[in-house]
Amino acid sequence: MTESVPSAESPWPVAVMSTKIREYIDRLGTIWIEGEVTQWSVSAGNVYGKVKDLEQDATVSFTIWSSVRSKLPQENFAQGDHVVLLVKPNFWVKGGTLTMQVFSMKQVGLGDLLERLERLRAKLTDEGLFDLSRKKPLPFLPQRIGLITGKDSDAEKDVLRNAQLRWPGVQFRVVHSAVQGDRVPSEVTAAIEKLDSDPQVDVIIIARGGGDFQNLLGFSDERVVRAAAAAATPIVSAIGHEADRPLLDEVADLRASTPTDAAKRVVPDVAEELARVSQARAQLQTRMTMLISHEVSRIEQVRSRPVLAESEWIVTTRAEEVTRYVARGSELARRTIERAEGEATELRSRLKALSPRATLNRGYSIVQAAEGSIIRKPQEAPPGTTLTLTLPGGQIAATSNGDPAFETP
Repeated sequence: MTESVPSAESPWPVAVMSTKIREYIDRLGTIWIEGEVTQWSVSAGNVYGKVKDLEQDATVSFTIWSSVRSKLPQENFAQGDHVVLLVKPNFWVKGGTLTMQVFSMKQVGLGDLLERLERLRAKLTDEGLFDLSRKKPLPFLPQRIGLITGKDSDAEKDVLRNAQLRWPGVQFRVVHSAVQGDRVPSEVTAAIEKLDSDPQVDVIIIARGGGDFQNLLGFSDERVVRAAAAAATPIVSAIGHEADRPLLDEVADLRASTPTDAAKRVVPDVAEELARVSQARAQLQTRMTMLISHEVSRIEQVRSRPVLAESEWIVTTRAEEVTRYVARGSELARRTIERAEGEATELRSRLKALSPRATLNRGYSIVQAAEGSIIRKPQEAPPGTTLTLTLPGGQIAATSNGDPAFETP
């Protein structure tokens, strides 16, 4: 019996449509396809993955049952592998999804994406962008944290919540960007440059909640890697994927396994820090108490020595010495004065003996002319010369008469 054509008055049930789609797809049989593995997940022995076209943006899901997987060549399949698969399209009526059931699979070579990434990795390594010497240390307590992540994403919520739990006063500047797709390189690069130019931002976190190999390709873009390497602000990569680390992880100053781990690595725990301060203060108090006790004991030991226990002997001994020195000093001073007095008396006597006045006292006089010169010969005082005679008791004025009886022969 032929079923009627569906219409608005007589529509098909969903089950009928889905069954017809499955019957039509089943008639396609098996086909060989070529592509690049972008997701490879093993669960209960079965493999669930995705394969991408080598040139165009086209991806399909595939399933490898454990019975088929055990017959595959002993090769380590992983994301990025270039493979050829024998598949049969399978439409799941209950879920309305299309997947490819794999019956055979073999590696052709390194996938195009992985090959490009490896070439870029080697290039940047040669330039030294991944050197440990370029890694910048993170600040102990950042004034403001820059966060680059998807809008309203779980990664954003995880970072903000865990950071505020550890340090309630922490501040963020959030810049939203695409975290998968073709817009990732340009938007993440612009966000890095924007936050790096903000002087209040001390560290930048780039967070994403994991994803498959294909979804993380934007974080291996050369523009993103070079922007992170050129940033003066320390950068933390929190892409959250262990199996396939993007190149951003290699150039970042710190790699965090998850956004939550990034918050814990960047922001210190206030409770832990207060506990450390209390512990340090307790240790300091103990050390100071021990030091003071030790010094007090040393002082007590010094004071207990005889030289300090009975210190009067120092004063007594020195007092006797001072008394002897004072007595000796007085004796020496007295002798010095007596000797000086004797010398002065002797000098006084000699001075008097040599004094002209002493000669005058013996009956002599000094004859001086009017201008004061001393007359030594009669010829120097002709008759009529005014003279002055100096005697012990004074002076007498006189006039020379030139008497030759007084002239010296």
